[in-house]
Amino acid sequence: MADSSKDASFKTVQVESLVVMKIVKHCSNNFPTAATGSIVGMDSNGVLEITNTFPFPTVDLANIEGGHQNDASALAAAAPRAKASIIYQNEMIRHLKEVNVDANNVGWYTSATMGNFVNSSFIENQYHYQRENDRTVALVHDVSRSSQGALSLRAFKLNQNFMTAFKEGKFTTESLQKSKLTFKDILVEFPVHIHNSHLLTSYIHQLPSAPTDADVKMPTSLADIQRDAVKLPLNPSIDILELSIDPFLEKTCDLLLDSIESHYTEVNNHQYYQRQLAREQTKITAWQTKRKAENASRVAAKQPPLPEDEWQRIFKLPQEPSRLEGMLNAKQVEQYSKQIDGFTANVSAKMFAVRGNLLPE
Repeated sequence: MADSSKDASFKTVQVESLVVMKIVKHCSNNFPTAATGSIVGMDSNGVLEITNTFPFPTVDLANIEGGHQNDASALAAAAPRAKASIIYQNEMIRHLKEVNVDANNVGWYTSATMGNFVNSSFIENQYHYQRENDRTVALVHDVSRSSQGALSLRAFKLNQNFMTAFKEGKFTTESLQKSKLTFKDILVEFPVHIHNSHLLTSYIHQLPSAPTDADVKMPTSLADIQRDAVKLPLNPSIDILELSIDPFLEKTCDLLLDSIESHYTEVNNHQYYQRQLAREQTKITAWQTKRKAENASRVAAKQPPLPEDEWQRIFKLPQEPSRLEGMLNAKQVEQYSKQIDGFTANVSAKMFAVRGNLLPE
């Protein structure tokens, strides 16, 4: 992931708390099927403010013969660039303008599972928005990570160099070497800040806070108990002492292994292409050598030489497969690796704490 955001007109993304609640509710209700929607707002002083959102309409597969969950996920993933969704989005924005609220489209949002969102559909959706307006982002809400108690909401946009390469559709080895484009240059991530309205902030400040005194003053008589009941402290949680491996860590490791296998499949496909190309080039070289010898004989016999470019019609070089899928897979491997690094921090600390009991004497 590119750390710099020099090619962006904004530096941070500010999301209203109501928008966050809408996105979380929509993604949670549709889990494990992907959920997508549109976000509206405005760009002000280097901050992209997201003030409202609405989901894209989904197709009811219950009435479609042979419809299953994979079809629903595919339709939901492609919804941001579907013609029906574009018409629906324009209609919703028109209604928002009528009620005098922010009605500038600033991107879209999608749900993810265990950080699995870097794919061709995600890239095509963001390219669809970003080619029309560079001040658009994709919000990614990870439902699995958020279920642990910490909100996972990230904002991405495509790098300008990757946008140029994707527009040309050339992801060959030669083009990538010239542009020096790697999997780290695909996405640019922006910090996300949650913003509360003044009314909500005032309400939060009026909520009763937790007691500040850690020690509980014991009553001296029955009258003290009747007058003011004893407030015991909260029971300490012992979940942090659990030594079992986090199930999310195991699932992430499984997904990482699958991505690595997909990466090796892409590598094998490219190696097969290189072998095919080497065989064809060897045949072309042999043909050209033979034709040059024939032309030398014909020139010596005072005959017109034969054309030496007929090999382009006789031989057909294999087409190099696109390296885009390999780049996206490498980017997904990086995402999984960062997640595992975050998961293993607590597990490693616990293991080192009890290593004295684990090692044999």
